[in-house]
Amino acid sequence: MNDITLRRPISWKSAQISHVGTVREVNEDAIISLPEVNLWVVADGMGGYEAGNVASQMVVQALQTISENQSLNEFVNSIEDELIGVNHRILEYSDIMLEGRMLGSTVVTLAIKGRVGICLWVGDSRLYRFRCKRPEQLSRDHSEVEEQIQNSIISPEDAENHPELNVITRAIGAGSEIYIDINAFSTQVGDIFLLCSDGFYNVVSTEDMSLALANLPIDQAVEDLLQTVLDKRADDNVSVILVKGEQSKLPVTSGNNPD
Repeated sequence: MNDITLRRPISWKSAQISHVGTVREVNEDAIISLPEVNLWVVADGMGGYEAGNVASQMVVQALQTISENQSLNEFVNSIEDELIGVNHRILEYSDIMLEGRMLGSTVVTLAIKGRVGICLWVGDSRLYRFRCKRPEQLSRDHSEVEEQIQNSIISPEDAENHPELNVITRAIGAGSEIYIDINAFSTQVGDIFLLCSDGFYNVVSTEDMSLALANLPIDQAVEDLLQTVLDKRADDNVSVILVKGEQSKLPVTSGNNPD
């Protein structure tokens, strides 16, 4: 691999799906893929019918305004600003339309600028990176169970059937102050990123994810993974986005031989 190959930009291809699942009547998840700006988002609403789905849609609609012509710092700051802004708008909506009823949404975002990836998240929707077929969770759940794992109160194995498995400690719209976590990491050709709601990862193991991603193109893998969830009769909404890095082709100029 020569220096030109190493400097060549990465092209990011994505595939996504969101499904109501096998039990619920309303899909409270919302997703957006904006490959033109290298931004992908999964939001998982809470609050029940006419509440959770409103919150998650408000989150993704806010992030659809992000511009691509920004520096890395500006890119990250604009995402953070939009999340802070939509937090206040969800609180206002609750006061005006729902008489103060609780509603909110988790959110996980993947933003890529050059060779740098950035994850911003609130709640327990997740981002994974699969590099050389090895999974790594790049976000950390804002949940009661995760806090107990970090404090060595319970083991990751104990968490799988813990009674507080679905209790989260942060959400967009849960309070006037919102704390957004940020993780920066490298990206390279062949990386596959997977964003998902808890309705997905509570059913599909990382081994099943790795197997699908190793054997199928991402547009087929996302369908295969959804079918795995539906076959297991999952009782939650399911959302997943796959983002894969491919080597960009150098433009052909008068001085290049296309052969």
